[in-house]
Amino acid sequence: MESSTSATLFDTTDVVLLTAIGLGTIAWFSRRQISNLLFSYKKNNKVKDSNVNTIPKRETNFVKVMQEQGRRVIIFYGSQTGTAEGYAARIAKECHQRFGVSCMTADLELYDLTYLDQVPEDKLVIFVMATYGEGDPTDNAIEFWDLITDSEPTFSESTDDKPLSNLHYVSFGLGNKTYEHYNSVSRGVNKHLRRLGAHLVGEAGEGDDDGSMEEDYLAWKERMWPAFCEFLGVDESSARSGPREPVYSVEELMDYEKDAVYFGELAEKAKVGAKMMYDAKRPYNANMTSRELFHGADRHCMHVEIDISNTNLSYKTGDHIAIWPTNNEIEVNRLASVLGLTDKLDTVIMVKAMDPTASKKYPFPVPTTYRAVFRYYLEICAPVSRQVLTSFVEFAPSEEAKGYLTRLATDKDEFRLQVGDACRNLGEVLQLVTGQDTRPGLFSNVPFDLIIETLARMQPRFYSISSSSKESPNIISATIVTLSYQPATRPDCTVYGVNTNFLYKIQMQQHGIINDNQDYPPYDLAGPRQAYLGSDGICHKVPVHIRQSQFKLPRNPNVPVIMIGPGTGVAPFRGFIRERAYEKKQGKPIGTTLLFYGSRNQSKDFLYAEEWPELFETLGGDSRIITAFSRDQPEKIYVQHRLQEHGQEIWNLLQSGAYIYVCGDAKNMARDVNQTFVNCAIEFGGMDDTKAHEFIKGLRTNGRYQEDVWS
Repeated sequence: MESSTSATLFDTTDVVLLTAIGLGTIAWFSRRQISNLLFSYKKNNKVKDSNVNTIPKRETNFVKVMQEQGRRVIIFYGSQTGTAEGYAARIAKECHQRFGVSCMTADLELYDLTYLDQVPEDKLVIFVMATYGEGDPTDNAIEFWDLITDSEPTFSESTDDKPLSNLHYVSFGLGNKTYEHYNSVSRGVNKHLRRLGAHLVGEAGEGDDDGSMEEDYLAWKERMWPAFCEFLGVDESSARSGPREPVYSVEELMDYEKDAVYFGELAEKAKVGAKMMYDAKRPYNANMTSRELFHGADRHCMHVEIDISNTNLSYKTGDHIAIWPTNNEIEVNRLASVLGLTDKLDTVIMVKAMDPTASKKYPFPVPTTYRAVFRYYLEICAPVSRQVLTSFVEFAPSEEAKGYLTRLATDKDEFRLQVGDACRNLGEVLQLVTGQDTRPGLFSNVPFDLIIETLARMQPRFYSISSSSKESPNIISATIVTLSYQPATRPDCTVYGVNTNFLYKIQMQQHGIINDNQDYPPYDLAGPRQAYLGSDGICHKVPVHIRQSQFKLPRNPNVPVIMIGPGTGVAPFRGFIRERAYEKKQGKPIGTTLLFYGSRNQSKDFLYAEEWPELFETLGGDSRIITAFSRDQPEKIYVQHRLQEHGQEIWNLLQSGAYIYVCGDAKNMARDVNQTFVNCAIEFGGMDDTKAHEFIKGLRTNGRYQEDVWS
């Protein structure tokens, strides 16, 4: 399941429209309603973006683009973190290289999907759709979602009851079964497209990120291709198996302007004098401070504070902060060594798409260096897929290595044991298959464009904001625990979370900690062109942007709230409670505020223990924190046990309109908490099991049961 880019900034027309509506009214609109309102206004009034006079007009009629470029297939993606976009690119590559079918990938928000009614019957549209949050479309898919789910959608020409009767499409969805609304976006797209007369080619595919998204995709893909070929009249038996065709060209530059080189900057250089607008495509290098929250625990938890003063960035309580990571130097050097690039890491290269009509001409800012690509632009630490390994078989340095790599790429069990469960990245797998031969450069014949093509682009990591935007509008806090673990099949190896350990190394440097008796991988903390350093030569900055969330307090602060947040799941609730305490000090009536918090030990990892007494004293009444420390007694006690103990009070609050908020682990905690509320409805509400489940589901539907969970 994918998880949002930051809020899209309104252009001039949007601001005028919203001002006319009135700020009081805006507060009643959800993210989707506002997007739909703006989309309809612009469409009906033929309003274009405010910068239309400064940049060339982009063609938004994708049917026209397909015809002009001779494309038979277009692949739209609804992507939040880049995963769906990656799958779309892989489908496009096979369309072209395996079956000789001209195709293009397209970001849903860049085209006007009202032209779906003009797609010729002999062309195919493929939708790769991720589900985000509580069954929501990704940010770039909101307008498309609003269009097709409208009871009376307006398309470019057709006014029939079945305006999409000419449309033939293929569907693959990305979801996670630990979430209640599993793949609800792709399922909704299928439902509404068929309602509007469209025809599904083959069967709809669904990937489960809690299981194996990759295996689900591979299995669906092989079932999809026969239907694909039959529809387009392609002879599947004549599928190409010749040499691969590069997607990118890579040129090492001897002559270049150093000032024009990107050493890891995440956005293209701004024009001189241009006003800086920061978002997901142009993160802001924000000042950051950090302090330790755990006391004597075997882990570290950081309270991070990020300053967004004097920028266009803003947040609302409950939103997420996106922090862009840096890969550690061990993995940078490992991959460089196995590819024979150690002595060329600082060579300047130009990378661009081979297809001149590609939607993205460059995969990242260029010209750049091999080092910057490994350190900032590619997810070199992520486990690789079987399909990726297949691409490297022909470059194996020996028959033995080729056989081993082939086995890993084709044998699911062997792959799971040696790569999936072992959490091996590409550099580690290439080292593994060469066995005792540890010479550098054994895979030096691998074209670098293949590395760029097969490894995912670096993505930001998202954290629940633990501050209140009303109390602290310019300083964002986040609560981040360091991640490291030993894979079951590699107990002698430690896997380190890419970003959490990067942030902890910054904390160590800021506090002058040389060694805390744990072995952490080294990071370059200076950043591209030393942009992360302060005048003292210490790292003080990280690139960030804001992501909107639907995880929000009730508009009426007098409504009771029940919050369940063990571990770092308490982060957004610190923000919620600080906001309610702030409003209480302003004289507003505040409803009962209950926080169920759990951790291992009260003395070691009780997060924000020093803050809660004053906050709940301010709130007064029945508001309080109820704790569960699982390892402070022989029997394990978790938050769901405390919920059950206070079942009658919980039920009474629900009957008076209370909202439920759950943050933390989706796979176990969130499910157990949900079942506890069902049990409360049975025990204290006199319901049978069916009615109790329906009651809790109704709370979710009405927005009174919200989750901010991860797996």
